[in-house]
Amino acid sequence: MTRPLEAGPGHDNRQGIRLMVLSMACFIVNDTLVKFVSESLPAGQLIFVRGLMATALVLAFMRATGAPVQPRRLARGWVAVRAVLDALATLTYLFSLFNLPIANATAINMATPLVITLIAALWLGHRVGPAQWLAVAMGFAGVLLVIQPRSEGFNAFAWLCLGSTVLHALRDLVTLRIPREVPSIGVTLATAVAVTTLAGLVSLVQGWRVPTPAQVGWLAAAAVFLASGYQLIIRATRSGEISVVAPFRYSGLLMAVGLGWAVWGDVPNALAWAGTALVLGAGLYLLRHGTTGR
Repeated sequence: MTRPLEAGPGHDNRQGIRLMVLSMACFIVNDTLVKFVSESLPAGQLIFVRGLMATALVLAFMRATGAPVQPRRLARGWVAVRAVLDALATLTYLFSLFNLPIANATAINMATPLVITLIAALWLGHRVGPAQWLAVAMGFAGVLLVIQPRSEGFNAFAWLCLGSTVLHALRDLVTLRIPREVPSIGVTLATAVAVTTLAGLVSLVQGWRVPTPAQVGWLAAAAVFLASGYQLIIRATRSGEISVVAPFRYSGLLMAVGLGWAVWGDVPNALAWAGTALVLGAGLYLLRHGTTGR
């Protein structure tokens, strides 16, 4: 996509890269913690409890720094659209994560640049060259290798994870529409509130269990990493050039593989490794060269 990849005044790419890597670390640790807790608590409940804690942390940070909450401004326009998309993306991703190896779910979710390219070409009218279309095709072939659809069974959670990737792509496009005068912490708050609200509705259907002190502790730690990840990725997106900063989101793949092996003993099979490599290569190409033909 041309516009997000344009250089602009005031960009600090080194800062953006650092923030992106840190945000990925926070999100992967958060994913690991909630996946672990999901083995003993209903998904809706744990996402809701974690969301309450994350919202409280964000509000405390805003109070400490004197940042205005401005609920009316955060509940409308592109900020509200982004918050709703992020809430839907978060729930669909986490429900799939709880039923997939963390490395596989992360690899599928890393196909976001491929989806952004498709949206830019099919709905936003951007020109996409042959090399970009080839990268998209190779990337989605990689996604299929990770999903590994089987004739004997429909891997619903893998496809649900791909659906969350589409929602994440839409969220990223909307983020670029938010005026720069809207503080990143305000966008973080709107997102946390939206995720918590949607998870609360889901928990009413799933039911609740009384959490143990250990579970509450794990969720509190997850909330800290989640709130930090929200803030860091928004700052990363807004501080550096997207073409330079965005490729470093793939650092999360290595972290996911390492934690998946350390906690659950999960190791991707040969097809999943090949698919991950294709997704990685295609994504990096698109992020570096954009979606317009060259």
